[in-house]
Amino acid sequence: MKKLLAIATVFSLAACSTQTLELSPAKEAQYDRVQHFFVSGLAQKQEIDAAKICNGADKVGKVETETTFFNGLLGTITYGIYSPRQIRVYCN
Repeated sequence: MKKLLAIATVFSLAACSTQTLELSPAKEAQYDRVQHFFVSGLAQKQEIDAAKICNGADKVGKVETETTFFNGLLGTITYGIYSPRQIRVYCN
């Protein structure tokens, strides 16, 4: 019973989230990387230049950041010490 409760707690704390900025419909990600953050990303930032990736700001279709289930699980297991996040840039 204790194992089941521990497993249920881990899975309930591993939340997924997605933030999307969609300028125009785009189908396939041109840039898909993992950003590595520590201590839940406190006082940390990582910037990307979507215009440079898409060869012009007018060609940027969508920028998306996502905390997948696996990313959330890693953050939960490490108590937030390591908290990765996916970032994707879609070009037109």
